[in-house]
Amino acid sequence: MSLLSLSRNELKELLSDQPKYRIDQIWKGVYEQHLRPSEITTLPKQLREQLGQDPRFNLQGEEVEVLQADGGKTIKTLTRFSDGREVESVLMRYESRVTLCVSSQAGCAMGCVFCATGQAGFFRHLSADEILEQVFLAARRAKDLYDSRLSNLVFMGMGEPLANYDNVIEAVAKINFEFSIAARHITVSTVGIVPGILKLAENPMQISLAVSLHAANDELRTRLVPINARYPLDDLVASLDAYRERSNRRISFEWAMMADINDHDSDAFELAEIAKRVKAHVNLIPLNPTPLFPTPGTELDRVYEFRDLLVDSGVNATVRMTRGNQIAAACGQLSTQVKVRRSSRGEDKDLQAT
Repeated sequence: MSLLSLSRNELKELLSDQPKYRIDQIWKGVYEQHLRPSEITTLPKQLREQLGQDPRFNLQGEEVEVLQADGGKTIKTLTRFSDGREVESVLMRYESRVTLCVSSQAGCAMGCVFCATGQAGFFRHLSADEILEQVFLAARRAKDLYDSRLSNLVFMGMGEPLANYDNVIEAVAKINFEFSIAARHITVSTVGIVPGILKLAENPMQISLAVSLHAANDELRTRLVPINARYPLDDLVASLDAYRERSNRRISFEWAMMADINDHDSDAFELAEIAKRVKAHVNLIPLNPTPLFPTPGTELDRVYEFRDLLVDSGVNATVRMTRGNQIAAACGQLSTQVKVRRSSRGEDKDLQAT
């Protein structure tokens, strides 16, 4: 039990000697002002000290490294939990929004060959409150550094969210209702866990779904994304058809562009056929380098040519520009391996943990 695992009723029971308005002050302080209970100045000093010394009213995780890049607009945080497991999350400031890329697992079991997290292997699922702690810390950092609220959240960090479905959905509900981030501004990304997609289709929250596709034929996709052997494209596309029918929510495809692997004209035409069938938007991402996958990303001119092929085929497609490459914070680069971290110091100064 820790601070963000508590419901309002549980908080009330633990502080049964306190008046109701004290519970309201704590709840507002944590979820609206992003303060630890020991920092909420509307509480009496004695109560603040009591709460600060009780682990039930504190966080499980500790920020042990905070790096920034892109002039402070990209911030990567390494958080260590009580059992020593670590995850990374990335805060990104854009003109109209502040987005957190959050992790759902320590490591990942999917084994995607181009992804640093998959290369590191799987350790364990994160609990709902461990996910929420990443959100809490990012929200207070957005407030302190950007004087802005955390407005968007993407489950595109370490791990496969739909393999940790129950904890992710529990966290999403609290992110939506308590942190006041609209469900339509929360995106869950999957490599194609078909049962999880079908469960998500039945969820009433208007969460967005992104599928890390990367190849549109089974032979290539199984090489790049091994889970495709278990959930091949026919099954994946059928689940996406069902998802659209039941939820009426838009799907997006993520496509990491790898030189001479999945950036041919034929790849674009195969992708267009699937994208049009499920009415998906396509995000093209030049592959970011990782330690164990030597293939470079597609040259940017070719990325835009590939996009134009999709657009000419009737697909809504955009190119996502890389953020945080200097600190290994870009898509597919998150890893808690010490060697990777030490080789990814940014051009900007490190930040103090908060």
